[in-house]
Order: sequence, then structure tokens, then C-alpha cells
Amino acid sequence: MTSHKELLIATRQFAQERVWLSWWHIASTLGIALALVAIVCSELHLAGRFLASTVLGLVFVRLFVLYHDFQHGAILRGSRVGKLLMETVGLILLTPPSSWNRSHNHHHSHNSKLSTPDIGTYPLMTVDEFQRASRWRQVMYAIQRHPLTMALGYLTVFLYGMCIRPFIANPRRHWDGALSVACHAALLVWVGCDEVDDLLLATLLPFGLASAVGAYLFYAQHNFPGVQINPVHAWDYTTAALDSSSYITMGPLMNWFTANIGYHHVHHLNARIPFYRLPEAMQALPDLQMPGTSSLQASDIQACLRLKLWDPDSQQLVPWSHLRKAA
Repeated sequence: MTSHKELLIATRQFAQERVWLSWWHIASTLGIALALVAIVCSELHLAGRFLASTVLGLVFVRLFVLYHDFQHGAILRGSRVGKLLMETVGLILLTPPSSWNRSHNHHHSHNSKLSTPDIGTYPLMTVDEFQRASRWRQVMYAIQRHPLTMALGYLTVFLYGMCIRPFIANPRRHWDGALSVACHAALLVWVGCDEVDDLLLATLLPFGLASAVGAYLFYAQHNFPGVQINPVHAWDYTTAALDSSSYITMGPLMNWFTANIGYHHVHHLNARIPFYRLPEAMQALPDLQMPGTSSLQASDIQACLRLKLWDPDSQQLVPWSHLRKAA
């Protein structure tokens, strides 16, 4: 095993961006998205338009990860054009820069750390904390970790969680939350002003699908069998990246749609590594080749979703049924 410091230093060689490649990925992804919108709004048979709408939703997932990489400074660092383009994408995708940066930077600095505010992440309580919590807090906790909340991520995680709630809490700091809602609403009105089915297939369905996929991926990246959760005094950044962030195995097509976000343990170790170099880093560094893994198979999704509470005694995430055993 390489020391933590040596491992962090070793990742720096992969944090070198290839600017032309970053622009190619952004331009090609936007081009594919626009082509799919044209198909969805065409006179093609409804089945073909529905298929294009579904693919468009997955392309929106990729666009979001590109925006996520830009906000980390992994791609297009210092580019004014890139900043304008990517922040426009963020506003339309209901991830305004101010609330996204605040919540996501907090998440990277406190990933899988017990007894910290649940900013930019799903809340996590120990079995004992849940048993001692008020009934209202228990209900809210259960709702926040419920699969339906992820499935409705368009409304719960992004519209409310990323835009409306931060704006209400601090309008001066998160004014772009209101701007994001306005931009998104304007897009919906513009697309749906002629045909209602265009509104459904070109916006509501793909945004809903992209939000649900994004909400689940973010959950599974840090809530998977074998994940390690540590109290504040025992928490370490590198350990949290390697043992508390998953590697979600996918085929080449889904890796493209998700822009390699499945290599999440590598990303958490060094967020400046561009998404297209994450596989290269994992292949080159032996210490990155034994992560906790999951997949998009139904059995693995179910295994992740059933994890609800942290049990310090067994040092693992446990389902609700563990409460009956504890009682």
C-alpha cells in the first residue's frame, strides 16, 4: 500500500486536462442533445419519439456530469466561454452554481463522516440516533432516503433541494436558485407552446429520467454494502475516498451516458481529474483497484436501497429490520 500522501501525489499526473478533448466532449454532447430534441419534436412515429426522449434523458445525465466536472475545475479551467456555457447548462438543469458549489464542496470535505450536517448528501443516522429521535424527525429521515424521493428527484432533489430551499434560506446568496427556476420554466413554456406532447417528450420526461438517475447514482456512490462510515475524530480524506465511495461497474454505453461518474472513488480522491481520465488513473494505480463496488443490476440497486441506518457495533449500514432486532 502506498501512503496516503504518496497516493494523492501520484494522482496529480492525471489531473492534467486536455483542453481540446474537453471541448470535443462538450460540443459533441450538446450536438447529440439538440439532434435528439429535433427528433422528439418531429413528425416521427410516437414510439420513435419516445425512444429519442428516453435517450435524451440519459444525455442530460452526461451534461450534468460535465457541468459537475467544470465546477470542480477538472475541465475548462479559466475559460470564460466555458464558464458561460456550463453555468447556463447548470441553470437549465436546476443546479445553480451557488447552491451546487456550497453543497457539493461540503460533501467532498465531509464524505461519510458521522455527526455532520447533511449538506449536499443524503442524511445518515445511527440506529441509536434514530431510536432517540422525535417521531417527526424519523418520518422526515425516512422520506429523504425513500426510493420514491429519488424517483421524483426532478421535484424533490433538484427543483426544491437545489433551487427553492436555498433561495428561501438565503435569497441574497442563492439568488441564482430563482434564476434557475425561471430559466427552466421559460424552456418548458417555449418547448410546449405549440404541442403538449413536445412539452412531455422534449422536457418533462427526459428531465424526470435524468433527475431520477442522478439522484440514485449519488445515493449509491456512498450507500452501498461494505461502505465505511467514521466518526469525526477517526475520519480521513483519503480513507473516505477509497472506502466510502463506490465504483459502480457499467458497460461502455452507460459509462458514456454517465461520463465515468461510476469511478467515484477515484473522483473523490482527486476531484481535479477530468472524467475522461478517471479509468486511466484507476488502471495505473494499484491502490485504486480494490474499491467497494456496486452495479446497475436490479439486485445491486435493491441491495443499496434497503440500507437505511449505520450500526456502529457491526460497522455496516443496515436495513429498517435491524430496528426490530435492536429493540
